[in-house]
Amino acid sequence: MSLFIAPVEIKNQELIDKIIEETQRSFNINSSAIKLNFNTDQLYSEERKQYFSTGFITQAIEQTQNIDGKILIVTELDLYVPVLTFLFGEAQLHGKHSIVSFCRLHEEFYSENENKSLFYERALKEVFHELGHNYGLIHCHDWDCVMHSSNSVEEVDIKGFYYCGNCASKVEKQNGIKLRRYFGH
Repeated sequence: MSLFIAPVEIKNQELIDKIIEETQRSFNINSSAIKLNFNTDQLYSEERKQYFSTGFITQAIEQTQNIDGKILIVTELDLYVPVLTFLFGEAQLHGKHSIVSFCRLHEEFYSENENKSLFYERALKEVFHELGHNYGLIHCHDWDCVMHSSNSVEEVDIKGFYYCGNCASKVEKQNGIKLRRYFGH
């Protein structure tokens, strides 16, 4: 199994490299970046000043039918779905495609302070969270688990960095993969 990272409107190559490194290490899979073409104008809501996340997944599905592996779209664009003010990510449960927005994970979104290490922690937590959904996990009640639901950046900060034992076991059993219990940042 492979993981393909599809950046949209991201200039931070260090972040892409870190995602590739951490997913390869933790999931014991081949991770690499790919280029997909997205019509972002079509997904933009002038009223909300945000981008429709499900539309990115729909456009990715059209382009990746012949690709064997998971597709993780990553972006700096602010995402929404109609029933939520914003979201950090969206994924197909037991599916191939997911998207993570880093827009609201930057500390400077909330204050004047930049905190690069905190940003990377948040970004990796949300990447692992959405991939967890792709691997069949639902939200976990354990605050130490990366699969705990996050409706605010404070909840992203509180939750753990990796899957709890129960969630990790489910990923391994349901997907036939051996996770490495590692999450470096």
